[in-house]
Amino acid sequence: MKVLKWGDSVAVLLPAAIVEELKLKEGDEVEIQITNRHVSESTPEQRQRALENLRKLSRPLPPGFVFDREDAHRR
Repeated sequence: MKVLKWGDSVAVLLPAAIVEELKLKEGDEVEIQITNRHVSESTPEQRQRALENLRKLSRPLPPGFVFDREDAHRR
C-alpha cells in the first residue's frame, strides 16, 4: 500500500484486490486496528454481521440462574 500526502493529512492507497475483497466503495468508512503489529480493517457492515453472528450463538440461561460476582471472583 502506498501513503500519499492529502492536504494536511495522508491517505493510503488500497490495492484493487483489497477493495474488492472488502466490497469497498467511495465514501465508505473503515476502522483500522493494529494488534500485535498486524493491521486489520473492517467496515461497519462487517462489524454488524459479526455481531449478528455472535448473537446467534447466544443461549438462554438456566431457570433460576443468578450471577454472584463474589462467588465468581472466589473461583
